[in-house]
Amino acid sequence: MKKIIVIDGGPRKSMNTAKLLQKFVEGAKSVGGDVEVKTIRLYDLEYKGCMSCMACKLKGKASNICRFKDALAPVLEEIALADGLVLGSPIYFGEVTGLMRAFLERLAFPWLSYNDYSLTALKRMPVVLVETMNGTPERNNSNHFGTMEWCIGTALGEPERIVAYNTCQVAKYDNYELGGFSEEAKRAWRDAHWEEDLQKAFDAGKRMAE
Repeated sequence: MKKIIVIDGGPRKSMNTAKLLQKFVEGAKSVGGDVEVKTIRLYDLEYKGCMSCMACKLKGKASNICRFKDALAPVLEEIALADGLVLGSPIYFGEVTGLMRAFLERLAFPWLSYNDYSLTALKRMPVVLVETMNGTPERNNSNHFGTMEWCIGTALGEPERIVAYNTCQVAKYDNYELGGFSEEAKRAWRDAHWEEDLQKAFDAGKRMAE
């Protein structure tokens, strides 16, 4: 049985990030066979970032899985044994959400050895990073997962990235103080690109499952 873990780091259950991740899941399941795909929403869990307990660095008991016991602990255990990982987040102020960042601390710090500064996960696996943002490609082409993307690439494998730009933030712009945006232009961009973005997510899911 192949197991893929999908981590949704966005707060809204039916908006852009969630829709792209759902399309990834559909692509993975379209392959059929022995593939389990599990989606976990970080905003449904009670947890914090790294607590600096150093339990993962104890002599004779060092672990490349976080040992702090809370709602995130079983998720990290599942990821360590998975066959594929998907991390999705909207981009706020040029970075992933706070809960995604806290999750990444807990995921990556146990990989780091303070003996030789290597980064080693329990096993390597394919990784897909999904980003959704209000910005356009011309102004938002940087690495929004930051240093954590390098950690992921070193410990798990070079990630594939799917980015949806210039997404619609709300259903009706007139209801909000969003005068800096043209709803018409947003809709036009969505009409031109959104189905392609969804297809990229579907195809990535299919590739990982295969």
